[in-house]
Amino acid sequence: MMVMSDSRVAAVPVRECGEPLVDVRTGPVPLLVDGRRRDPAGAFAHLRERVRDRLVAAQDRLPDGLRLLVVEGYLPPELQKKYFERYTQRLRSEHPRWTVQQVRDAASRYVAPPEIAPHSAGAAVDLTLVDAGGRELDMGTAMNATPQDSDGACFADATNIPAVAKANRAVLTTAMTDVGLQPYFFEWWRFSLGDRYWAFMQGRPAALYGATAWPS
Repeated sequence: MMVMSDSRVAAVPVRECGEPLVDVRTGPVPLLVDGRRRDPAGAFAHLRERVRDRLVAAQDRLPDGLRLLVVEGYLPPELQKKYFERYTQRLRSEHPRWTVQQVRDAASRYVAPPEIAPHSAGAAVDLTLVDAGGRELDMGTAMNATPQDSDGACFADATNIPAVAKANRAVLTTAMTDVGLQPYFFEWWRFSLGDRYWAFMQGRPAALYGATAWPS
């Protein structure tokens, strides 16, 4: 499984296409958005336009009665850096004998390094499934569960989760990959399009989106 910190991912060039960030709560087909990661500016509910459109297409492929629930999209680079450093510090304290590279690789399974983070490019989204009543489906772990706290059950292909959760993950992953989004194998809830990880995993010559600042 390819971690975000792999040098081959970082080596992928970015050919920024200049596509704007758009609010997924608006448009012809507004998407459901959960407020647990809300920020004052509403940045969390924004994605690149093409990513938003692919999510709408993925939702159309879901079984009747199911919808996507977007939890987090765009993350400003400075906040991404804060999250990465905080998690790195936790791993250093828990594993004092690990090398710098071991800590970085382990941290990257859960929080992308700031210089290649797809959330900061508006290219990645954290989401789940809800039923017709807006209730979240059982996906095996809470969103943002760490590998340490979940005993690896947060990994997309984890086997230590109930059968119903495996089935629900399969429904989500199939809908997303059918429209070209790339899953991240260490987090069942995260998918991306147009970033360096997507480009590497799908054999593309370059990423479409690089890190972008939130409009001031």
